[in-house]
Amino acid sequence: MKKKNLESTFINMALVLVSIAFLSSASLAYVYKLTKDKIEVSKKLKQLEAIKEVILPDYSNSPSEEMYKIKIEEGGELECYPAKQNGELKSVAVKTYTKNAFGGEMWLMVGMLPDGTINKVSVIDQKETPGLGTKVTEEKFKTQFMGKNPSSFKLKVKKDGGDVDAITAATISSRAVCDAIERAYKAFVSSK
Repeated sequence: MKKKNLESTFINMALVLVSIAFLSSASLAYVYKLTKDKIEVSKKLKQLEAIKEVILPDYSNSPSEEMYKIKIEEGGELECYPAKQNGELKSVAVKTYTKNAFGGEMWLMVGMLPDGTINKVSVIDQKETPGLGTKVTEEKFKTQFMGKNPSSFKLKVKKDGGDVDAITAATISSRAVCDAIERAYKAFVSSK
């Protein structure tokens, strides 16, 4: 006896498609639930590492426990992590962002000395083009900000009349880093 094949009708195809979509969604939700906490822990560890990277090493407090927020001009707040030695402020890590990156939003940690001079910069989250925009994470690019004070160092790429050497073929990403650092500097200086 021959088996009767299901007839290819619109209803049959729609039911199969809905079933596949439901199973895929359920699988994704399950995997997300399994990994959500691990991803959060990973993000926090990356942020703590970035704080340590950008502040001066001689501090006796816990910058993450003394975190405070400062309001920014366009609304919202930036997180500041002060590093102190015997109660005296030595440096501050400012978590800042830009929405002008090629890949959308980019997050940085900017270490600043009490006078606003940039100590170091760390890119903590970016979605730039691999091999081009991702070069903003390389030391060769980031070191040009070290020891510079934005009151006299123009945080714009040279193409725009500033002092920053842009990455070849990644001017948008370079501009985005400048924008994020400028946001951190202005907020830090205005909070004094």
